Amino acid sequence: MSGHALVIGEALIDVVRRSDGSETSHPGGSPANVALALGRLHRQVELLTWIALDDHGRLIREHLEASGVSLVRGSESAIHTPVARAFIDESGGAQYDFDLSWAINPGAAPTRKPLIVHTGSLGAILPPGAATVRSLIESHSATATITYDPNVRPALMGNRITAMKQIEQLVELADIVKVSDEDLEWLDPEQPPNGLARQWLEMGPSIIVVTRGSKGATAFIADGRKIDATAPQVPVADTVGAGDSFMAGLIDGLWSQGYMGAENRVMLPAVTTDVITYVLNRCVGIAAITVSREGADPPTKEDLGEA
Repeated sequence: MSGHALVIGEALIDVVRRSDGSETSHPGGSPANVALALGRLHRQVELLTWIALDDHGRLIREHLEASGVSLVRGSESAIHTPVARAFIDESGGAQYDFDLSWAINPGAAPTRKPLIVHTGSLGAILPPGAATVRSLIESHSATATITYDPNVRPALMGNRITAMKQIEQLVELADIVKVSDEDLEWLDPEQPPNGLARQWLEMGPSIIVVTRGSKGATAFIADGRKIDATAPQVPVADTVGAGDSFMAGLIDGLWSQGYMGAENRVMLPAVTTDVITYVLNRCVGIAAITVSREGADPPTKEDLGEA
């Protein structure tokens, strides 16, 4: 299926410090990672973001362009490029600290009408850019499939109740939501993750996918079905970018099966069990490859044996 994707959200430099004291820097940011992973899956994708014309910004642009991702004109309007510091523990888990400002150039616009619009993480929550993100999502919903990943970052999202309200406003606009069990537990510690996922499903999305790291993932479909996938067990270098590569795999998989675009919105609640099972299994495989590598380094179609 042809067309292209528009991803809206933060791009930044990840400074990764490991438990052995080593430190490396590389481009990151959840939406940017989703765009990168889509590009590596041979999808046409544009990223609308907020970086600067500095050394870090040039590094991000070159990194994205090497995988076929285009920056929307006006994305390089920030005073300085954001930085996130990730601290990797002995198990490969990551904790983050951010130096991040977020806005959107009011003159920025994609080169053509997208088939899919994806957003998530900090760019969908932090002012002043979050209001513009919501407006863009609303403006594209008549023609594009809307996908969303909250990708919760408690250190920057502030009060849990306020964050929940902002996140649920975007859940209401989305056709497909991917969210981790850890995110759901932070947002509502009073109920199990599956309970909140089913609650969100009643707000409008057709598919909610809950990821559980090494335990796999579960898709909740609007017609009441619950479909599980088991993750392959692999040596873990770190978990940076794993959820983002899963998100890209989810978009790409349903895109390949003809479910993307607003004209196909009515098909999503009726997605066959065979299709969603295949897509989920491919997603956990993509994420497994990502965690086996250092940093946000998602696989290509060639890595998956699909070229």
